[in-house]
Amino acid sequence: MKTSVPLCLTGALLAGTILTTAPLHAEAQDAQDLWVTYPGDEEMHNGAQLPGVGKHIVFVTGDEEYRSEEAMPMLAQILAERHGFTCTVLFAVDPESGDINPELQTNIPGLQLLADADLMFLVTRFRELPDADMAHILEYTNSGKPIIGLRTASHPFHYKRNPDGPYAKYDWRSDAPGFEGGYGRQVFGETWVNHHGDHGTEATRGLVNGLLKDHPIANGIEDIWGPTDVYGIRDLPADAQVVVYGQVLQGMDLDSPPNYDKPVMPIAWMRDYPIPGTSRTSRVFFSTIGAAVDLESEGLRRLLVNATYWATGMEDQIPDRANVEYVAPYDPSYFGFGKHRKGVKPADLKAW
Repeated sequence: MKTSVPLCLTGALLAGTILTTAPLHAEAQDAQDLWVTYPGDEEMHNGAQLPGVGKHIVFVTGDEEYRSEEAMPMLAQILAERHGFTCTVLFAVDPESGDINPELQTNIPGLQLLADADLMFLVTRFRELPDADMAHILEYTNSGKPIIGLRTASHPFHYKRNPDGPYAKYDWRSDAPGFEGGYGRQVFGETWVNHHGDHGTEATRGLVNGLLKDHPIANGIEDIWGPTDVYGIRDLPADAQVVVYGQVLQGMDLDSPPNYDKPVMPIAWMRDYPIPGTSRTSRVFFSTIGAAVDLESEGLRRLLVNATYWATGMEDQIPDRANVEYVAPYDPSYFGFGKHRKGVKPADLKAW
């Protein structure tokens, strides 16, 4: 097993890694400096390999508010080191400075890697990508392979620069026939509606749906809590199975009392996405709780690990209590606009 080495946050440096087995040509090295790959642990454990060995997850990050650029490397490390999945994390990158800049909505290098992915995590907000890049996301989406979305991925795309472009129908406000609500509603089941809990003053407690308490995806996911608020949900499709409901709290602490004036809302569900023009479906899981600070919740990390097993067709291998221990120290930034760590390049995430 690889040995994890604690990494202090010096300046803007984040904890992360990329491991390679051979030197790369200069051109390839330059390209791979724009994303981070965590190879899955392939060593035998108790006489068997970890279940995720041989599967590749691609995380597509890029949101201005909830620090997906910090949360997804941490989750990718857990899935690689504890469960054997090879994980690649893509970032919004400023092409001039090479820095990770989630406020730049038009550039996520590495999307071509989705062609060989077994699972896509989409954790974006209001992106407007070039047509060639968006094509990679849509080709994956309609391939029949599974997708997991978090938080602002209910409103992942916003075509304000090119409202008449070929992918504008995936805008979160789309009213194009067959694409109402854009990518979020059509694929995940809902677009952005509102902050059901008061943003920044009412936190969220997760309540497991008792009807699914014996489903493998619910294994060991008690005690979900996060400081972000419950999102409003208007109309989930009939095929959505709610795994966790969100209870609004009267405050920002774990022990804050519930706000019973606000009904619970679905915050995590699974469904089969019907691929347009075909009779095929793909497995989809979505969670409206998922900011970097939310993922300090062990229960939430375990839910997302379980969802990874379920999405990739390995629900029979979901552990009773999946190992979600951090691989490297995790000290996430709080949510908010303009609060991302400045001057961080994907290459800075190589040291683990």
